[in-house]
Amino acid sequence: MRGWWREIAGLVLPVACGGCGRPRTALCPRCGTELTGRGPRRVRPRPEPARLPVVHAAAPYEGAVRALLLAHKERGALPLAGPLGGALARAVEAAAGPCDAIGAGPLLLVPVPSSRSSVRARGHDPTRRIALAAAGRLRRAGRAARVLPVLRQCRPVADQSQLDARGRLANLAGALEVAAGGVRLLDEAARTAGRVVLVDDLMTTGASLAEAARALDAARSGVHRQFIPGLRDSSKEHVAEGVFEQPVAAVVASSPSSFEINRNSRGSCIVAGGER
Repeated sequence: MRGWWREIAGLVLPVACGGCGRPRTALCPRCGTELTGRGPRRVRPRPEPARLPVVHAAAPYEGAVRALLLAHKERGALPLAGPLGGALARAVEAAAGPCDAIGAGPLLLVPVPSSRSSVRARGHDPTRRIALAAAGRLRRAGRAARVLPVLRQCRPVADQSQLDARGRLANLAGALEVAAGGVRLLDEAARTAGRVVLVDDLMTTGASLAEAARALDAARSGVHRQFIPGLRDSSKEHVAEGVFEQPVAAVVASSPSSFEINRNSRGSCIVAGGER
């Protein structure tokens, strides 16, 4: 009911820019430029969790971008899903590579799931809504894309806002799983050379994306392996085996408190931080 009310209210009530409050527009040109003007970059938290896939972010989590994400997620500014989805689409393209690559198939956007209690409290699932907008934007640009919401929480987790990087890893360890039928969908997509891209609205420590990647890997192997929190050994890259390719990840924004420039990569940036 709350979701329907927000949809209707967004049509009949006066609007203001979610980034700066400018009246009569949901997103002003200046805030839109902050969201998409810099272009997607590869980002890496420090410390970097084990199993974290390569992540690309559309923008730093600061200023107008932070305000836009919070307005959409917490205040029900649902029309912002369009521009946020557009920014995510660009990060997805950067993560997945060019569509003319050999063997390139459809993009399979797998959202990091919100808890049922969060969805009830907010009246909507912000990450899934943005992912759907991103897939639509990619299809309109001529690239096959679909959203596969195959992940779900299999146990309760604590609020993460007061937890550090290690605390978040421990909190989320083993918290996600692939829902019944999800492996079949991913397997079918693999036969068409589909590329799995984990998507979220925000990354801070990388714990959520690392747990999502672990859950996909566990589903591939058919064994639920308990994830032990820890840091990636930089000398050993995790290589997954299974029926579909190791996923990459894309987010709208990422945090500067847990990210730094990777001086060996041209596609890295410092980004800005906040809530998850």
